[in-house]
Amino acid sequence: MRIAFYNTKPFDRQAFEGAASFNRHQVRFLKPRLDRDTAELAAGSDAACLFVNDHADGPVLERLKALGVRHLALRCSGFNQVDLPVAQRLGISVVRVPAYSPYAVAEHAAGLVLMLNRKLHRAYNRVRDGNFALDGLLGFDLHGKTVGIIGTGRIGACVARIFHGFGCRLVAHDPYHNPEVEALGATYTGIDDLLGQADIVSLHAPLTADNRHLINPARIARCKRGAMIVNTSRGGLIDTAAAIDGLKSGQVGGLAIDVYEGEADLFFEDRSQAIIQDDLFTRLLTFPNVVVTAHQAFFTREALGNIAEVTLSNLIQLERGEVCPNAVG
Repeated sequence: MRIAFYNTKPFDRQAFEGAASFNRHQVRFLKPRLDRDTAELAAGSDAACLFVNDHADGPVLERLKALGVRHLALRCSGFNQVDLPVAQRLGISVVRVPAYSPYAVAEHAAGLVLMLNRKLHRAYNRVRDGNFALDGLLGFDLHGKTVGIIGTGRIGACVARIFHGFGCRLVAHDPYHNPEVEALGATYTGIDDLLGQADIVSLHAPLTADNRHLINPARIARCKRGAMIVNTSRGGLIDTAAAIDGLKSGQVGGLAIDVYEGEADLFFEDRSQAIIQDDLFTRLLTFPNVVVTAHQAFFTREALGNIAEVTLSNLIQLERGEVCPNAVG
């Protein structure tokens, strides 16, 4: 199959070229993200391969269809970047990688909690500067604290196991109860009740039209005062302006994010010599109780290998006319 591979980074190319079925396909690695200006680059391709910040709205899909593209292969689990009703109307199949490594994301979420709670980032920099004082580095025991997990699929279940291991009490919210999570002693409840109980809130839900800004001013007001909010899912789940207000008032005790609702024009590139124009993002970076990583929760050798293998396998199944279990819609 001929594939236009958008938004390519060196690690993408290395992982895909190392996949067992890579040579079955004709791949063109493209640096630009997919949007209305770059859709033309897919000319002559049967499929386009997308990542989280590519943009496949109606006009983009219409153009891809006119160029002969029949399949979209998402090398991620989320699919909020694709207008699925339009794809279905056009007959463009959409496939994804639903479980490349739940451990990678869950472990990163736990790492963010530990970093923010114990001020590990600040401690590291202090010691390198010869400052061995402990003032300002006080944290709290995770043991005995309540962790609220919103979204208990594969990743959320891994998070539940990790914090159960720390001796935390677990509360959860998901339309579908996961027996594995319940077996750990987690109690399922409504979002507002969860927010009122949790010392730490960890988000593991997909981004949809219905849950955009799931964490908004009203929900922040319902949080247990001083709660920590962690997001390794999709940036649009948090209303950033509301989170900033919560941080300023002390209602939010800490924010740890690997994703950001305006990340498309920031993440995955070196912008150290540029002036960041996103005022909300730069405001976030001024808080001592905020830690940010640049969408790296998925970034492990195992995850990259799985993403490559599953993505190419999905496309082989579509090429053969087989039913792909990872189809979306």
